[in-house]
Amino acid sequence: MINRQITYIVIGGSAGSFRVITKLLPMIPKDFPLPIILCLHRLKHIRSGFIEALLIKSNLPIIEPSDKMHIHGGNIYLAPANYHMNIELGNHFALSTYDNVNHSRPSIDLTFDSAAKVFKGRMVGILLSGANKDGARGMKSIHQNGGYTIVQKLDECQARTMPEAAIKITKIDQIMTVDQIIQYILKLGNNES
Repeated sequence: MINRQITYIVIGGSAGSFRVITKLLPMIPKDFPLPIILCLHRLKHIRSGFIEALLIKSNLPIIEPSDKMHIHGGNIYLAPANYHMNIELGNHFALSTYDNVNHSRPSIDLTFDSAAKVFKGRMVGILLSGANKDGARGMKSIHQNGGYTIVQKLDECQARTMPEAAIKITKIDQIMTVDQIIQYILKLGNNES
């Protein structure tokens, strides 16, 4: 099912999600019109290598946003290492170094929850493989605010704790394989063009 009002894609993941993202990125065409916001757990003290590895695979710019940077279509935004990344009214990012949430900074819960309150029914939240419960409460917030929710199929996850936790606490709209997630995202882009 493609919801025609979705204009923001927000993806969270941890252990095992890097492999999914590197499979997704080369599939997204240069003229993809929507913004894609990534909140991925990563090693906080290693500043280089991660974004460079993603850039090799991507046809679109990948940006680690600065505080108050505006969100524009056709870009992929990656939460900077060791910063929480929130979405604020006016379609811009707010970065912070507040305490870890679910042992994580960036916290997927914070990104998802803030995006849900701003984007409401115009967003899809996609939760990928991960070894802790970060993102589950954020998926519940997306659902409660009218957004669409997708989790990676459990038997495809390297670590299933994260999507499993989301399934336990809220009604998830779709459970998809990685290939189905990629096709869904591509169809969203086609609906906008």
